[in-house]
Formats: sequence, structure tokens, C-alpha cells
Amino acid sequence: MTDAAQVFTFESTDGPLAYRDVGTGPPLVLLHGGFTDHRMWDDLVPLLAVGHRVIAPDARGHGRSANATKPFRPTDDLAALLRHLGTGPAVLVGMSMGGATAVDTTLEHPDLVRALVVSGAGIADPQDTDAWTMDIQNSWNGTLAAGDIDGWVDIFASAVAGPHRTLDEVDPEVVRRVREMARGTISKHTPDEPDRSVPVTDIPARAKSITVPVLAINGALDAAGLIAMADRLVDAVADGRTATVEGAAHYANMEQPYVFTKFLLEWLSRLPA
Repeated sequence: MTDAAQVFTFESTDGPLAYRDVGTGPPLVLLHGGFTDHRMWDDLVPLLAVGHRVIAPDARGHGRSANATKPFRPTDDLAALLRHLGTGPAVLVGMSMGGATAVDTTLEHPDLVRALVVSGAGIADPQDTDAWTMDIQNSWNGTLAAGDIDGWVDIFASAVAGPHRTLDEVDPEVVRRVREMARGTISKHTPDEPDRSVPVTDIPARAKSITVPVLAINGALDAAGLIAMADRLVDAVADGRTATVEGAAHYANMEQPYVFTKFLLEWLSRLPA
């Protein structure tokens, strides 16, 4: 559980953004997945804060951070926070949506990035989206359009298992935590609320310019299309590596926090000073 004393707020140009900040040492920024919040990293933070300053923000519209009232780019929110804190270049560790923000920040604000870690994210290719992911997304959209929050939370939680297991095969505490975070975030929004996020463009072409080290930590049981996104990024950059967490799907950092941390710390130890 997050220590409330470690959670702060940054007054952005469009409302307060929340972030956890603990430890001392080289900055390590943990970026959560869509509809969750910084608490998805709770199991890793105590391990990583031994020797690092760990910063785990709530993205705009998620967790304790303000909703958007005007167009915004998540990468610019992150850059504003890191500049406010005087941290950087930092190692960015992003899961799913957070991984996309980490990639965007490496391209848009390269002075803030020392190295890049993604999990279940990377370079998207619409032609490579698998049927399971498409079915989940269609089900999400249907329940949201109907205003069925309970149904949406059920579908969101079911995705924790991935395409190769049933939900009964997943640690129920992980599922409970994901449900809690997802319900908290979705309850901040209304069905008719516009999506004010502005995407960063030309990622596939621009990714080849990334020169910082890149690590992809994939759950072995994640959807094929999501693993392919991470692999595509690793293949595009000059210094890319991959690690696989067995027995875990999209939420590898929550299902196997010690394995995820081991891969991350071993890789961090080899980074240039």
C-alpha cells in the first residue's frame, strides 16, 4: 500500500497532478498503465528505492490527478513534472499506456531520458493487433457507451488473465487491486467526456533515432500483439534488449514483482554511468 506521506501534487497548467516520490539516488520514473494509477507499482517501489529516487506519477485523468479541461499530451505533463522536480535525465519505466508515454518522452524530451524500459508497449502497428485484444477493446467500448460501469470494470479485470488463462488462474489480490484502481479512475469521468489527449505522431519512423538503451520486459502470457509492439521497438533502436517474465501476462510487474525487479535492476547495473 502506498504511504500517503510519499504522495505529493504538482500544480500543472491544467490542475494538480499527483505523484509518489521516495528514495534517493539516480531518478527512476514508473509510469502506470491505462485506467490504473501509481499504486500498480507498490510492490516494486520499496525494492527500487534502495539506491534510486523513485517517482511514480498518476497520469492526467487517472488516480489522484486532475482531469483534462483542454488538449494535452501526456509526455508534456511528464516533462513538466520532471523539470519541476529538477530530475533528469531519468530512467523511464512504462507499462502499457505508461510505456507509450515513455517512448513519446524519449522522442519529444530526450534531455530528460537516460534509458527506457517498456512492458506491453512499444511501436504500434494496426495490422498486428490480435483478435483477443480487439475483442476486449470492443467490449470495453460497448459497456462504456451503455454507461455500464460495473460491466466495464468486470471486463477490464478479466483482461488481467490475458488470452491464455482464465481469471481463476490469476492471484485474486492482483485482480482486486486492478479492479480498485480501474473503478477509481473510470469514476472520475463521464460517458460523454471528450478524449482531450493529443497523440505524438510518426513513432515508427522516429523510433530509429532513439539512442538511449532500451529494455522490454514482457509477460510471457500477454497478448501476441502487445508483445509484438515491444519487440518492434527493441528491433528499431540501436541498443535494445528483451526479458520475459514467465507465468505473467500484461500486468507482469504486479503478478511477478520480484522477477520484474530482478530483470530491471540487473539491466540498470549495466548502464553507463
